[in-house]
Amino acid sequence: MTLQIFGDICLDALIDSIKLLPFLFFAFLLMETLEHHAGSKINKALASSGKFGPLIGAVLGCIPQCGFSVFSANLYSGGVIGVGTLLAVFLSTSDEAIIIMLSNPQKKGEILKLIIVKVIIAVLFGYVVSLIERKFPAPKKQVEDLCRNCKCEENDGVLIPAIRHTVNIYLFLIVIMFALNLCIELLGIEKFSAILLGNSVFQPLVAALIGLVPNCAASILLTELYLEGAISFASVIAGLCTGAGAGLIVLFRENRNVKENLIITFMLYVIASVSGLLLELLPF
Repeated sequence: MTLQIFGDICLDALIDSIKLLPFLFFAFLLMETLEHHAGSKINKALASSGKFGPLIGAVLGCIPQCGFSVFSANLYSGGVIGVGTLLAVFLSTSDEAIIIMLSNPQKKGEILKLIIVKVIIAVLFGYVVSLIERKFPAPKKQVEDLCRNCKCEENDGVLIPAIRHTVNIYLFLIVIMFALNLCIELLGIEKFSAILLGNSVFQPLVAALIGLVPNCAASILLTELYLEGAISFASVIAGLCTGAGAGLIVLFRENRNVKENLIITFMLYVIASVSGLLLELLPF
């Protein structure tokens, strides 16, 4: 690879990412406004959801960013919500994926399909797990005791957090777009897809493993792979179903039962993988 080609790859990544910058900022500004003015009401609704927990959790979880997965992990650690509701939130959480898609106008039609499929998976498996866990009710405790690690930014207003999130994701985006462009240039899109088990029914298993990485970079990578055509819709669903962002980190930090945390993580991976494998059989 010549120096000129390398420079072109860098330039393409920079230009493509700059085009997305205004969309990223306005998307984060909208999300921060929603969280700032209605976040506490939404969190209380989740905490008091009762038998509607998986349904409410699935709907709230599909809101961009991983704030609700973090909050639900805190609630579960205190026995306020059950495993079914927790998994519903985790499964419907897409971290930064929806915002990345919103930043690509030509792919806006994919957003609704992605959200609907993930919410259906979250509600379905959330209620299945809830029915199983009814025989083993968890103890309750006050919600206020569980919010000590949420790192809320109420004093920062709306604009500063929106700028902070935009810069952080933009930097991730440049690195990932450069890495993808480099791989595609060196290998070609077909070979690169084949490495990720492209055209294979087992590709969702790999994507679900990538999604388990507790960082927004995982959701950005999966979304960009899907937008580039390197992974299928079923695979991006599988990966984003396990992509609960910082939710898993908070779960392992707050819930002292490590065995329980590992079982929940395993269940999350199995549900996401099975869902992805079943979706591979459908004409998406």
